[in-house]
Amino acid sequence: MVSKEEIEHVAKLMRIEIDDHVVHIDRIQKMIAYFDILDKANVESEELIVREQTIDALREDKYIPYDGKLIENLKNYKGSYVRAPKLV
Repeated sequence: MVSKEEIEHVAKLMRIEIDDHVVHIDRIQKMIAYFDILDKANVESEELIVREQTIDALREDKYIPYDGKLIENLKNYKGSYVRAPKLV
């Protein structure tokens, strides 16, 4: 389904470096197989319910000034930076 050359091409377009392209072939094939399942779900006949509203029915935006420093209320605020969770 997916070749090493296609993965290299996509990685080059995304400007990312991948050392071992073979590792990603199985993952990408599983994703494509899942998309095939979604394509066969036959949801074209489902009716979407859309409720339209006029602009007059929406609430009015109000500006409420805040005097405190929001960054100091963050859970992981340390000195002059915010600690983000580790990426796996």
